[in-house]
Amino acid sequence: MGTLVGHVAPGFAFLALGLWHLLNHIKLHSLRPNSYTSAPWFPTSRIKYLELYMIMLGSFLSMAMELVIGPEKHQPFDTDGTIPPNHLHNFEHATISLTFFTYAALSIVLDKTCSKLQYGLTQFLGAIAFGQQFLLFHLHSADHMGVEGQYHLLLQIVVLVSLITTLLGIGYPKSFLVSFVRSASIFFQGAWFILMGYMLWTPSLIPKGCFINSEEGHQVVRCHGAEALHRAKSLVNLQFSWFLIGVTIFSVSLYLVLDKFYGDQKVEYSSLTREEDEDSDDVESQKEHKLDESKSFIAMGKKVFASVDMER
Repeated sequence: MGTLVGHVAPGFAFLALGLWHLLNHIKLHSLRPNSYTSAPWFPTSRIKYLELYMIMLGSFLSMAMELVIGPEKHQPFDTDGTIPPNHLHNFEHATISLTFFTYAALSIVLDKTCSKLQYGLTQFLGAIAFGQQFLLFHLHSADHMGVEGQYHLLLQIVVLVSLITTLLGIGYPKSFLVSFVRSASIFFQGAWFILMGYMLWTPSLIPKGCFINSEEGHQVVRCHGAEALHRAKSLVNLQFSWFLIGVTIFSVSLYLVLDKFYGDQKVEYSSLTREEDEDSDDVESQKEHKLDESKSFIAMGKKVFASVDMER
């Protein structure tokens, strides 16, 4: 993951997943605001488990990139079979991907077995994945003091939000805001990963007074002196703040647009349903009127026949 592609590729995956969840949660809540219940993942019409399959595929490719494709020897171990220091971060990133792969695979199993605790257990698996991600980024073997460490420190805040909202989703499955914030945080993760990739491995975007240096088999950003490092970290903080504002505006605007769109569809549907109910009521009233007429006709016939018998 310690490259431009290693950050941009998973960034797009998180970005797409967060956007997919935002769209579906807003649609679900707009159409059924009173009976809304959160969903940990969303099936598609043609391929039910497409979302989970894509998570598994992305996780597998990430593990392959970290452990097989990325290393120069196409394997991460040393000659004696141990893990060298410069490949520790590869195993950390691969472990995060393995956890998300496990989440997707077990979610499919839970859905196929129709478990009574399917929702809660699926949310729990998602919380495990985000918890693992937070733990390994917090205890990352890479540099914690430099510019890259500042990017990862702020990333941990977003991952922690995803973790907390996923855990809250277990106890509050009908809370739209919990699902909305979780989806927005996943979207934020993707955007922040992409920004990290470009800002840390594009020479023209390196802050003034800093440079890219090759250390232990991967490139890191170093700065000339404490003042340049302080300035670079402050710029990272500003970027995070601007991205937070941007993601907030985007998420709320998306909600307002989709809620109005699906809300209008709900009004049309309810009005159409009312018209059908009125028509059915008219038909039923006509049937009852005819039935009453036929009953009265039969009663009159019985009276006529009874009077004839009396006369006889």
